[in-house]
Amino acid sequence: MPVTARAQGIAYVDFGSSVQTIRGFGGSTAWMPELTTDQANALFSNGDNQQMGLSILRVRIDPGGSANWSTELANAQEAQARGASIIATPWTPPASMKSNDSTIGGTLNTGSYAAYATYLNSFATYMSNGGVSLYGISMQNEPDASVTYESCGWTGAQMDTWVADNASVLTTKLIMPESESFNASYSDPALDDSNAVGHISIVAGHLYGTSPTYYTNAKNKGKDVWMTEHYLTGTGISGALALAKEIHDSMTVADYNAYLWWWVTNWAAESYSNGLVDANNNVTLNGYAMGQYAKFVRPGYVRSNATYNPTTNIYVSAYKGSGHYVIVALNLGTSAVSQPFTIQNESVTSLIPYETSASESMTQLSTVGVSNDTFTYTLPAQSITTFVH
Repeated sequence: MPVTARAQGIAYVDFGSSVQTIRGFGGSTAWMPELTTDQANALFSNGDNQQMGLSILRVRIDPGGSANWSTELANAQEAQARGASIIATPWTPPASMKSNDSTIGGTLNTGSYAAYATYLNSFATYMSNGGVSLYGISMQNEPDASVTYESCGWTGAQMDTWVADNASVLTTKLIMPESESFNASYSDPALDDSNAVGHISIVAGHLYGTSPTYYTNAKNKGKDVWMTEHYLTGTGISGALALAKEIHDSMTVADYNAYLWWWVTNWAAESYSNGLVDANNNVTLNGYAMGQYAKFVRPGYVRSNATYNPTTNIYVSAYKGSGHYVIVALNLGTSAVSQPFTIQNESVTSLIPYETSASESMTQLSTVGVSNDTFTYTLPAQSITTFVH
């Protein structure tokens, strides 16, 4: 018989508290072919346990212009039809606007700042004409990255100048700066500039080489903070748990409003096997880990306070919205744990658990009763359990 450890502490869940609003969970189709119907259903629909309910798609703005935008329009249409919001990111301005006349490296010519703003807005118009309403548009992917693919360098001061002088032409929310490692020096100048800060809706970054961290300046300025790209290379249930733990910390430590994975599907042509859906359109363990949040924590829900780490290897977060109450509990350890929970400031009489582990795939299990605001549940070894009321 497997050993079940006794919990060291109670997980307190205070549904009377409200922290950040959750905008959603998602991923990207940058450079990818058009999604098939089966892929779109697995990613963005929210029916059975083969559908993970992603609520955000991040598309790429091809620097070649509207002649090259149809694939991402099709992907955006598929996602939006299933209830997802769409954001767009350029990896580079058009080469003609840059210092080196190339889509790789270089910088945006200062004389092209206004034209670049108009160009970005033309993408929003293109999407709108195709029936897609962009939730937001980024000014640059990873301005701090030195790479051999589409890219463009910026300094924080340059980004500030562009936002202050040119962002007002945008007809959708501005996202910036999407630093590869959430480097605040790329966004602080604009956040601290009274002529720029009002144009920024979402301060976004990536987690390459860093961990989720609370961004005080952005939060103090009333901005959403989104994590818009990362992927981990782990495999199997351990890889899925690493993803779940990163989402957990993004929500609870950093108070991010959204979490987005990199490519949404496995892609053999790019030797990419860390997607949320595999080559046969089946949800992967990574996808189930994402789904344990995305499927049940819907856009507009609010995070409530919960005991971050009540017991060794156990991590808990909580959310509420639309009359629903959600608790997500991770067991990163190799033994099951009998974990007590106490619910505060809300009357919850029962919860439905959904579980992902090496043997379960977002599986609905038997209803759990809550008596006198408490319940105890055995969290299986290496598992993610989402309790839903």
